[in-house]
Amino acid sequence: MAFDGSAIRALLDGAVAQGAVHGIAALVVDRKGTLYHHAAGEANERTLFRNASMTKAVATTGALQLVEQGRLDLDAPVESILPEFGRLQLLEGFDGDTPRLRPPASRATVRQLMTHTAGLGYFFNNAKVQRYLALTGEPDPLSGKKRSLSVPLVNDPGTAWAYGVNTDWLGLVIEKISGQRLGHYLHQTVYGPLGMADSTFAPDTGQRARLLRVMQRQADGSLAPSVLDLPTTSEWDAAGHGSYGTIQDYGRFLQAWLNEGAGVLQPATAKMALQNHLGTIELPKGSKSTAPEWTNDVPERPIPQGWGLGFHLTLADLPGMRSRDSADWAGLFNSYYWIDTAKGIGGVLMTQLLPFFDMPVVQTLLGFEQAVYQQVGAALPAA
Repeated sequence: MAFDGSAIRALLDGAVAQGAVHGIAALVVDRKGTLYHHAAGEANERTLFRNASMTKAVATTGALQLVEQGRLDLDAPVESILPEFGRLQLLEGFDGDTPRLRPPASRATVRQLMTHTAGLGYFFNNAKVQRYLALTGEPDPLSGKKRSLSVPLVNDPGTAWAYGVNTDWLGLVIEKISGQRLGHYLHQTVYGPLGMADSTFAPDTGQRARLLRVMQRQADGSLAPSVLDLPTTSEWDAAGHGSYGTIQDYGRFLQAWLNEGAGVLQPATAKMALQNHLGTIELPKGSKSTAPEWTNDVPERPIPQGWGLGFHLTLADLPGMRSRDSADWAGLFNSYYWIDTAKGIGGVLMTQLLPFFDMPVVQTLLGFEQAVYQQVGAALPAA
């Protein structure tokens, strides 16, 4: 049966017509290739997007290649590769306006960088990090300043899940072992092999001209051009947020994972990465924003969840939607993807809109996923 994308087309076109988004694109892939693609509004076939945190899975894939080659040990202490990581202190709290620091009680491992259990946080969803930056004047990672990675830990490694600059440090691990800048390494090992021709950490003039502009949701629900953006130059290739590419490029990456890593990883490695690596650590119940211009609060998802190596995992079948053990994540500018290896289907929805977890975009995402599974068969029969 041919894939009928008429419901997806109507959904995206409607979101633009209603003023919910200024430009949006959706892509559906299976193990053989693209099933459907549509772009609406200011987005078109050749639009480039800021991948933001969708960079994380690609960079982690690059690190897993080094694990396969025996050049990187998942359980190696990060400081054994990057001595500067061992100098990071832990931020216990504040005595008045003075940060209270101590050495961490445990040593973070490479695996913990991949699972966000290494103790590092982000300024936009961690009040301690946000206050530390305000008091010290240190830059945040979205500034393009490399020293932003050297803020203190917020947890002892291995004790809790916290979203933060873990993957940026993983990118530095890749650079140290490979002897290459991250973007060059990924061009050789991921982008090139998978035909991700427009994926880059440094868009050229022509690519920048194809970037969808960033819009900001206003209090009245309207959209206005955003004053927030990633810097045009960065002091490092940020494995946590710094890549750009087309939605077609990202679809090729999803297709590789649907095919057990074909083109980039061995099947055993891909299977291992998509298992829950959190052990007894539980994901937090939602996320509170500490920078409302960048992100909204993210509500609790009342479903079993875990974290693999580079991916969030849904640990239950969602009726009419993705299957158990599907992998997913998102990017700060309201782009989202999922990889359903049980059904052999993946989807990407991309726009460039702040703050993150914008409800009109999330509603569009839910409608998009439901429309996909109406075509390919639901994860569970409808009740």
